[in-house]
Amino acid sequence: MLVGRDAELAEIDGLLAAAAAGRGRVLAIRGEAGIGKTALLEYAAGAAGGMRVLRGVGIESEAELGFGVLHMLLYPFAERIDGLPGPQAAALRAAFGQDETTEVNRFLVGAATLTLLAELAAETPTLLLIDDAQWIDQSSTDALLFAARRFGADAMAMILGVRDTALPFPTPGIATMRLSGLPRAAAVGLLDRHTPGLTVPGRERVLAESAGNPLALLELGGARRTAETTGRIDPGHEVGPVAVSSRVQESFRAQIAELPSGTRTLLLIAASDSGADIGTVFDVAALQGLSNADLEPAERAGLVSAEPDRIVFRHPLIRAAVYRNAPHHQRITVHENFARALTEPADADRRAWHLAAATTKPDERVAAALEQTAQRQQRRGGAMAVSAAYDRAGRLSVDPERKAHRILLAARAAYDAGKPDRATRLAAEAVSLTENLGIHADATHIRAQVEYERTSPAADAELSLQAAALIADSEPERAAFILAEAICCARDAADRELLVRGTELLNSIRLPENSPLRPHVSAQIAWAELLGGKPAPAVAAMAAQIRAAHGESVDDLHKIVAGFSGLMLADDAATAAIMDEVVSGARATGELQWIPYALELAALAHTFTGAFGEARAAVAEGVALSEELGMPTEAAALRAIEVWLAAVGGDEPECRALAREVLPGLSGTHRTHAALAEWGLAIADLAGGDLTAAVDRLDGVCTGPAAHDFLLRAVPDHVEAAVRGGDRDRAEKHFAAFGKWAESVGSPAAEALSRRCRALLSTGDDAEEHYSVALAQHGSPYDRARTQLVYGEWLRRRRRRSDARGQLVEALDTFDRLGARAWVSRVHAELAALGEQPAMARRTDPLAQLTPQELQVVRLAAAGYSNKEIGARLFLSPRTIGHHLYNAYPKLGVARRAELAQLGL
Repeated sequence: MLVGRDAELAEIDGLLAAAAAGRGRVLAIRGEAGIGKTALLEYAAGAAGGMRVLRGVGIESEAELGFGVLHMLLYPFAERIDGLPGPQAAALRAAFGQDETTEVNRFLVGAATLTLLAELAAETPTLLLIDDAQWIDQSSTDALLFAARRFGADAMAMILGVRDTALPFPTPGIATMRLSGLPRAAAVGLLDRHTPGLTVPGRERVLAESAGNPLALLELGGARRTAETTGRIDPGHEVGPVAVSSRVQESFRAQIAELPSGTRTLLLIAASDSGADIGTVFDVAALQGLSNADLEPAERAGLVSAEPDRIVFRHPLIRAAVYRNAPHHQRITVHENFARALTEPADADRRAWHLAAATTKPDERVAAALEQTAQRQQRRGGAMAVSAAYDRAGRLSVDPERKAHRILLAARAAYDAGKPDRATRLAAEAVSLTENLGIHADATHIRAQVEYERTSPAADAELSLQAAALIADSEPERAAFILAEAICCARDAADRELLVRGTELLNSIRLPENSPLRPHVSAQIAWAELLGGKPAPAVAAMAAQIRAAHGESVDDLHKIVAGFSGLMLADDAATAAIMDEVVSGARATGELQWIPYALELAALAHTFTGAFGEARAAVAEGVALSEELGMPTEAAALRAIEVWLAAVGGDEPECRALAREVLPGLSGTHRTHAALAEWGLAIADLAGGDLTAAVDRLDGVCTGPAAHDFLLRAVPDHVEAAVRGGDRDRAEKHFAAFGKWAESVGSPAAEALSRRCRALLSTGDDAEEHYSVALAQHGSPYDRARTQLVYGEWLRRRRRRSDARGQLVEALDTFDRLGARAWVSRVHAELAALGEQPAMARRTDPLAQLTPQELQVVRLAAAGYSNKEIGARLFLSPRTIGHHLYNAYPKLGVARRAELAQLGL
């Protein structure tokens, strides 16, 4: 019976009930050793009723073996792997070592884990219990958490028991239950029930030392009773500031010390490889002259139990006490004997790690074995296991250059595993070991990539420039790749000096004549011209890059570069199409780290074409994925787009709240998107009639460091605000640069906006011609409606009531349909001035009523994809896809899937 945990038991009951009803839930139970996490997991298993229960446990000695826990959980269902979507099935087979030819992508393994668990849950509600999750290998952790965040409408529950240790085990996005010590009354009841007869002083001492920790109450209570019974009491001992786990380990150490020498050695063998099967443990024991009978005293003492397949310690602290208190030479002997006993090819990785544990000085033979382990783990997608193996191989390397190279590979794998501190430390160490410029360049580039999120895009650009300069002559194509990132980061930071340095270095690189990078390099060199206010000489190279950016032969980085070029040239449709390729490709291959960047550009392209529903969907997915992948800078950049969208949507409180949230972090780092957020605030000012605030804020955007980027498109809003405020001179302030850009890029969208500005600035009848040309050129329904609004105002002032009404009514209809509510009250005011009473009923686009994820699902369903196919693309389970469709149908006014095709999606 669990005492003092009524609230915790109720929470677990609620979680199980929700999962059984098709509402997936995940819970991390955290606390110190012995606090009751395992007991709560056991309660959950018993309370699960008819649910399928899957169990796993993290083992400290196996934390460097990639996908160990995932294999333990899912391998019993290996026959189902072939039924998964092709890329997911291939990834999971490779992760489990069944396919050595496929290189694993960790996100595809996560997607496969989700799909397989969802299929199990569709048959029978399923509970997944994982104890000592802090010791799960990183690869299994990534896959399980990826799946857990996406259970959605699946009859699936997961509970993780996480012990507090020196190393953090973050679980962002997952509910947490933190256990503290039992209340005194519950602690007294537990102690008295399990250890009756203690003296009053002894009882109080155990209660004080245990601090309500259930395991400590039991172990220290038993030790105190033995001491009181035998008379071995130290009355002078006072309770000190010693951690409960240390007191419990000391109790275990004392029990271990009472065992025969052979038994202690056999326990050390079992503790040295908790994942070893019982046969291997006894084989190693035989090499040390021991027999199976030597285990019996430990079993009688209740320290371990012999299961059919392995030896299990009653508590992980017992294993820790056995291993840590054994003499060093005994541990080395045990690891040497494990290496002798593990002779099967499947045991090569375990053997390498035992050899490493037994080696106290550099040994190239052992280092090479660990390097092979790292390479095998690389194919299986275990980035953290790769890093650990290369790191230890480096420590054991005899040759300094090999050591530097292996440490560098450990740094790169640590970065890929999402461990930036470790990556930075190892990269710096690799540099200190060699003069090799290639290693210096790679290490510096790793540090640059860490700095993007940790410090700023400018810090990334600065270090990337240094890295590229080191290899510009010896490895020009590799240098060009690094510079592509550097220049993008300089653009994000709106740092002109860094941008010019990057393009000048890129211009000095001599690429091979047949290099596929040539159009992309030429385009980025041209960025310096356009972003410096000289668009004409830049357009040809940037347009050529956009045309060359399609297809599988172009890498994702340079597709992103082409997407930026499209935004700068107002070729938004091209940017959206290229980003669709990036996102589709990344979903198929599992390269999820590219998706937030691609969704950022897609959201901007959709924003500028008036497809606000698609823009919001891209932002929502991009933010969620950025936060999951530990990309806070990118998440903030995406939320700056959300500021703009909220302003146009007429939700001024949300717009200003979002701006307060994102601007402090963006203003000194990602200045391009900081200016975008300011533009959004200016739209709220303009729509709300605060023209002075709008003009002032737009002046900052249009003269700021990112003024010649896509933010040039803020100039029409500045012109409108200044003209409406009666300051025509100020209205013309930025138009010259805008007009030059619009003329140079040759985009109908840019020309239409330019014509609107000319109409607003005109004092004569020629304004009408400009308005007419603008309306003919507009591709964006939003921009067209904005032009119709100001044109309608112009017509009303000239007493052309019928013409004005036509423009204003059409603008109102478009604003309502797009959800651009910011401008509705202004149209209403104009129609009221004409004596019109506009209908208050809103003709909203049905798609605008959908959540971002519902919109994604509906579009794919309308295109003919099955729930399973949609789930594979969006990394959701088929049941969750069905749930989204069920919620979307009534909003769209349809009753079944077949009717979606009639909506023209």
